[in-house]
Amino acid sequence: MILIADSGSTKTQWNVIRRGQLVCEVFTKGLNPYFQTSEEMGRELRSALLPHIPAGPYAAVRFFGAGCTPEKISGMEEMLRANLPVDGGVVEVGSDMLGAARSTCGREAGIACILGTGSNSCFYDGTAITANVSPLGFILGDEGSGAVLGRLLVGLLLKNQLGEELKERFLSEYGLTTADIIERVYRQPFPNRFLASFSPFITRHLDDPRMRQLVRGAFKDFFARNVMQYDGYTDHPVHFVGSVAYHYQPLLRDTAEGLGLRVGTIAQSPMEGLRAYYSSNYL
Repeated sequence: MILIADSGSTKTQWNVIRRGQLVCEVFTKGLNPYFQTSEEMGRELRSALLPHIPAGPYAAVRFFGAGCTPEKISGMEEMLRANLPVDGGVVEVGSDMLGAARSTCGREAGIACILGTGSNSCFYDGTAITANVSPLGFILGDEGSGAVLGRLLVGLLLKNQLGEELKERFLSEYGLTTADIIERVYRQPFPNRFLASFSPFITRHLDDPRMRQLVRGAFKDFFARNVMQYDGYTDHPVHFVGSVAYHYQPLLRDTAEGLGLRVGTIAQSPMEGLRAYYSSNYL
């Protein structure tokens, strides 16, 4: 059996696979070594994961997650070995970007992208990430992400650029005032998640040409500032994982094709692709 994990800061999706077949799926809280200690993450594994999966031992644990940067990988591997029944098996820890690349590109070269609350991208040679444009976060970067779409939407609404009717509809639907928004964005934790929560409002109003222009512009920025910086970007497919990519597929594809890009896979989660990747040789 092997255990595969795709982890964000809020939740982790775990799949147990035996001989290429899914045995069970479990969700726990997110495990992020930037924000949690090994002890905290170990407690979550022991309480929320181990009671719900087969006892093992596991031939391999493949963990891909937010915060799994090179300097954090060894500590994360030690934590997983200490809390999971892997014995002498393989423990691999990689970034969420590597997970997205393995999921969508498989063993072929390509450009892999994440478009969710945040955004990221890389060039993947079929084995490893060989180039990455830093996402920089939702203030300096994260083009095309849910957080940036929300930021653009709120900015236009509060500057009276989308009309009084749409502004009032938005404030009423979310029960917010201008002061509330300022407080949440500038003084409360996780303003990126707050702003990304407005993405559904955009999708419900995509028949409005102003909304379509907002989204299309954000996607153009993502492609120009990220994807189109990779050598040979027109020679390789561009793949996506993440909620924004999934829910805005038609506009995303149309924008990419207008720039001469070839879109490949678009998936809401990388897990199905990761199962296929590791099921091909069971480890």
